[in-house]
Amino acid sequence: MENNQYLGTEKIGRLLARFCIPCIASLIISCLYNIVDQIFVGNRLGYLGNAATGVIFSITVVGWGMSLFFGDGAAASASVSLGRGETNHIHRTIGNSILFSFLSGVVIILASYLWGDGLLRCIGATDATLGLARDYGRIIYAMMPLAMVQNSLASIIRADGSPRYAMGAMIAGAVFNLIGDPVAIYLLDWGIRGAAYATIGGQLVSFVICALYLPRAKTFRLCRGSFRPDGRLLRSVMALGASSLLTQLSIVVITVVNNVLLVRWGARSTYGADIPLAAFVVIMKLFQIVLNIAIGIAAGAQPIVGYNYGAEHYGRVRQLLRAMLQWTAVVTLVCTALFEGLPGPLIRIFGSDGELYLEFAQQCLRIYLSLILLTCLQKVCAIFLQSIGHARAAAPLAMLRDALLIVFSLILPVFLGVTGIFWAAPVADVLAMAVTAAVVIRLWRQLGRLEAHQPEP
Repeated sequence: MENNQYLGTEKIGRLLARFCIPCIASLIISCLYNIVDQIFVGNRLGYLGNAATGVIFSITVVGWGMSLFFGDGAAASASVSLGRGETNHIHRTIGNSILFSFLSGVVIILASYLWGDGLLRCIGATDATLGLARDYGRIIYAMMPLAMVQNSLASIIRADGSPRYAMGAMIAGAVFNLIGDPVAIYLLDWGIRGAAYATIGGQLVSFVICALYLPRAKTFRLCRGSFRPDGRLLRSVMALGASSLLTQLSIVVITVVNNVLLVRWGARSTYGADIPLAAFVVIMKLFQIVLNIAIGIAAGAQPIVGYNYGAEHYGRVRQLLRAMLQWTAVVTLVCTALFEGLPGPLIRIFGSDGELYLEFAQQCLRIYLSLILLTCLQKVCAIFLQSIGHARAAAPLAMLRDALLIVFSLILPVFLGVTGIFWAAPVADVLAMAVTAAVVIRLWRQLGRLEAHQPEP
């Protein structure tokens, strides 16, 4: 088996490019599964189809969060262990993570099928979208355990030093989905069910490719004993993966709360209940793309950060944090310019059903994503803390912005009507970034002191 000593010696910029770019691509491709469905469904079935897939999106994000809970936790644990030279238990950490990611998917399947329409109504389905959401969801649920294992494996494969392989697995699945969507929706005339079949087909392709990597892993070898539950190792994994889980669960809570609020306040406006809901679904897709770029930078750097922190290379850890924040700022500023300058074309990609819908969607896109720079910087800082094993600080910061967002989403519509729900985002961004900056500045100084007290090599 190979070691990862080059993580402590190679140039920072080269390492980040090697690890972050494939990670960003993998996350964007994963995000495109749902987005591609929405583009084809929106243009075939209109904004009601988009609203229906958006309802199921909440459930899939729960699965995504649980897979990152175990996958990112295992990746962070393995990276720090490699930096410290403690490699004997890595295979058991990986095996336990795979096992519990799969079991979590089984639980989600059972809950989704048994609760049925009641669950869909709780997370925002209306009379107009319930049937479409049911048809789409019943198919998506079936692949949940394997899709979650695949997502966990992608994190593990990146931490093992093979980010391009993880990216290749995601690309193969996305290509299958991209080809399958128009074939199933238009050629076979399966409608929204066709979009679901194309999605789970792509997920299966990615899972098989990721599973084939395991026998050739660089830093671990799995055996039957690797999958024997170990409470001590699992607790460590869950502590390190908690911020990834909370980040995803907070998205679910935001989506569900906003779905309910948008239906409630939209019904009191000239836009009705379904237009605000459909607009929010589209805006969240654009939000997810940019957020996944930022998370890709942070998650891609995680093996490098964890290794160097474990090896006590504190100067390199500070350089990595600076570079991660700089990369994130550049990308999000460009995206902000696009959102503010070209909201119309971006909305029309997902279909358009009249001027009233376009007017509302463009206005709210500009509001909701106006300070996405702060959103992304705050998330990167939380993942950085997770990467160096500071789970107690990482977990609260991971959910801080989203907790504030929920609070202001409840308050602002009372004064501003349905658009107040969208104004909650920039307000939450400012407050969350202020708290996060205080924590990170303190950590920066602490790393500087540790570096200063190290003996000269």
